[in-house]
Amino acid sequence: MLKKIIFYNLVLNFVTLSVAQSAESGGMPQLNPKFWVSQIFWLILTFSILFVVLSKLILPKISKNLESRKSKILENIQLAEKQREESENKIKEFEKIILNSKNEAKNYFNDARKKVLDDINKKRESLENEINEEIKIAEKEIVDLKNKAPETINKIAIETSADLVKQLIGMEVNNSSISAIVEDLSKKNRDKYYGV
Repeated sequence: MLKKIIFYNLVLNFVTLSVAQSAESGGMPQLNPKFWVSQIFWLILTFSILFVVLSKLILPKISKNLESRKSKILENIQLAEKQREESENKIKEFEKIILNSKNEAKNYFNDARKKVLDDINKKRESLENEINEEIKIAEKEIVDLKNKAPETINKIAIETSADLVKQLIGMEVNNSSISAIVEDLSKKNRDKYYGV
């Protein structure tokens, strides 16, 4: 299209130059008032054609391209803005999910820790109760042994003394006299050791 405009402009210039050369023989035709009408005609005709070509052919294409670029730019801006909003929403969602996950993990950890501590406390209490029971049983057995020990010791001492006397003398001695001697001695030793 631009080539056609240039071609028409060249043809018009050629015609104008040929007219100007023919008028040159009589002086400068552009200053000669009799040529002014033809000059004004060609000037109006040239600029009219140029105006029509520019306004009807070239400028609409340029304005169409400008409008298309403008609409494309606006579309891209709107799309970018929409994607920016979506990405901000996604970031907020991810931050919320991360925060919820952290809170859930913290709660889970606290619950697990509490359960472990409760289990440890229960087992410790149970173990302490068992140990206390064992201690009570052991103390009771010790007290029973302590209470029964003198009788058992006396009995063993009487039997041993009777056997020793029998082996030394060769005859059996009355158990009641040996038991009286052993009880007397154990009473003295008990007083000595227990401070009774």
